[in-house]
Amino acid sequence: MAKVVCLMGPTASGKTEAVMRLAQKFPIDVISVDSAMIYRGMTIGTAKPSPEELAQVPHALVDCLEPEERFSVADFCQEAGALISRAIANQRIPVCVGGTMMYFHALCHGLAEMPEIDPAIRQQVAEKALISGWPSMHQALAEVDPETASRIHPNDQQRIGRALEVFLQTKKPISQLQKNSFSQSFDWMPLVLMPERQRLHINIAKRVQMMIKARLEDEVRALIARPGITEDLPSMRSVGYRQWFPYFSDEITHDALVDSIVIATRQLAKRQCTWLRRWENAPHFNPENPLALTQISDLIESNAF
Repeated sequence: MAKVVCLMGPTASGKTEAVMRLAQKFPIDVISVDSAMIYRGMTIGTAKPSPEELAQVPHALVDCLEPEERFSVADFCQEAGALISRAIANQRIPVCVGGTMMYFHALCHGLAEMPEIDPAIRQQVAEKALISGWPSMHQALAEVDPETASRIHPNDQQRIGRALEVFLQTKKPISQLQKNSFSQSFDWMPLVLMPERQRLHINIAKRVQMMIKARLEDEVRALIARPGITEDLPSMRSVGYRQWFPYFSDEITHDALVDSIVIATRQLAKRQCTWLRRWENAPHFNPENPLALTQISDLIESNAF
């Protein structure tokens, strides 16, 4: 069975540079595993590969949707599965690269078929959140599904709400339903880029400063000026975008805004690293090691052909 390479890593770990170099050596088809890069107009804040890089090495599932559109995990699995099958049929190596761990997990381990949620239950959860706040809702989730709660940030409204809705609908934790899921029929080859913590924090701070200098503010203002763009859209809840709304409302200063983006990005990276450390049989490579790409290439060459 043909191998599917999964090049995973936290944000600012050098995944784009790595895949560009791999494309010089192998016949690869790159599939982006990023829940924000899929949206058009969200370029600076997602650290999307440059137009020159995308022209040189096309990335599937980049710039596919408008920010107003919603794209579920199931949608991703369907699209990515078709792209992987096409790459294998064309005798090329599929390389899934990105940092959206929920997408990777569903792709490699299967996606449970979730129930339809009664509108009354959805309204019940929304009203309770309005009264109690999302950290309190996160605590409520921890009481009925500690496994799922441990993977979700207390301010992640979408995922907390979804998990509680599923529990109220089925009387079963969403983590239990996910364990009963089907699995994609591919042979996965997980590879992890994992910088040292201090280096990762330095990379994140530098990246945020570069985004600010690249006029991220103009990008976000242009997005929210579009009809249909609201703060609660999944696209606008992405790190690097949702932090601008308090600034535009004059609730925080520009310095506080930049700090909030850095902090949120570090928190995201921490969650990604937690996911990756739990991933079984996934070798880790320090991108600061000059031999890391050689080691990754050797693994691909010995396993993917």
